[in-house]
Amino acid sequence: QVQLVESGGGLVQPGGSLRLSCAASGFTFSTSDMSWYRQAPGKERELVATINIMGRTSYADSVKGRFTLSRDNAKNTMYLQMNNLKPEDTAVYLCKAVYVLEYGRNFWGKGTLVTVSS
Repeated sequence: QVQLVESGGGLVQPGGSLRLSCAASGFTFSTSDMSWYRQAPGKERELVATINIMGRTSYADSVKGRFTLSRDNAKNTMYLQMNNLKPEDTAVYLCKAVYVLEYGRNFWGKGTLVTVSS
């Protein structure tokens, strides 16, 4: 079965850094585009960044220049390096596999909480 497991969240002060990981299993990771979303309490889920199967990335304007998305197909893992974190970055961060070929659908992880506060 498909599994997406996020890790690396936690409490960090404004200006600090975290690196999130999404470990994937149960499908051919290298043939799926991957995305990070985030959702804060009472707010809509928003797309943070996407990386396609060729490694091309795109970012939301709110994180551009601060976050860096990457993937390691040999390790079936996607990463999100988050620098210069701001309180408004506080949210549950969720990993998404876009259109898994073996199943013909998207898959989501359960999320990891990032809290940016003094």
